[in-house]
Amino acid sequence: MEQNFKHNLFGKLLNLFQLFNKFPTFLTDKKDVLNLIQGLHPKNTDKELVRLGSIGDGGYLIPNDLENIEACFSPGVSSNSDFELDCANRGMKVFLADKSVDGPAVQNKSFQFQKKFIGAITNESFMTINDWIKSSDLRADSDLILQMDIEGFEYETFLSMTDEVIKRFRIMVVEFHLLNHIWNKPFYNLVNSTLEKIKQTHTCVHIHPNNANPSLKYNGIGIPSLLEFSFLRNDRIIHANYSSTFPHALDTKNVENKPDIILPGNWIHS
Repeated sequence: MEQNFKHNLFGKLLNLFQLFNKFPTFLTDKKDVLNLIQGLHPKNTDKELVRLGSIGDGGYLIPNDLENIEACFSPGVSSNSDFELDCANRGMKVFLADKSVDGPAVQNKSFQFQKKFIGAITNESFMTINDWIKSSDLRADSDLILQMDIEGFEYETFLSMTDEVIKRFRIMVVEFHLLNHIWNKPFYNLVNSTLEKIKQTHTCVHIHPNNANPSLKYNGIGIPSLLEFSFLRNDRIIHANYSSTFPHALDTKNVENKPDIILPGNWIHS
């Protein structure tokens, strides 16, 4: 009995030590993590999901509500522009930005590229979405679509975005990074503030784990480090109920030679 007790106590202390090494600040309360996740449970709407972009990385599921969207804004280009090409083929102007590359992966007459990162300030290397849209030749009242994968800068980008600008995005597809670090309280605060701002105007309609990085399971909660979220603006939703089937039939692995990651049950309404 005493040996088992010591073994169990040692195991608990070792787990706490390892956790502290991962999250060297105050830990987030479990109830706060659960509240964040439950506020993002995806919903079915009257707009079915369709896939734009590649089969694999570079393809995303979005609500089929694309008519009369004037333009797509796509910060984070990397080596794949298939999503943007699908938007151009639907008659949209396409604005791309990424300082790490010299241009889109493919060329199209509807593409307008800027060699800058997107973030919270505008300078020689960075640009805010507010300034980006302001500099674009678009109607002041037109709807837009956002597809963003900017390696962690999404948080400051959203928090610096004006209410007027975020309301112009009818559809938003965003890859959120480092989510497995929300047990770190300061980072949780950043993530929670970002998502609370989005939920004021938009509803989550789909989540897809990117299997490029593994998930973390702690305290009974599974959290993939990379999650692709699809959002639809609230005024476009007539009827909604919670989604229950994951993965969606149109979902595919981002990295073919790695194991797939199924969305953990905490992220699905039950």
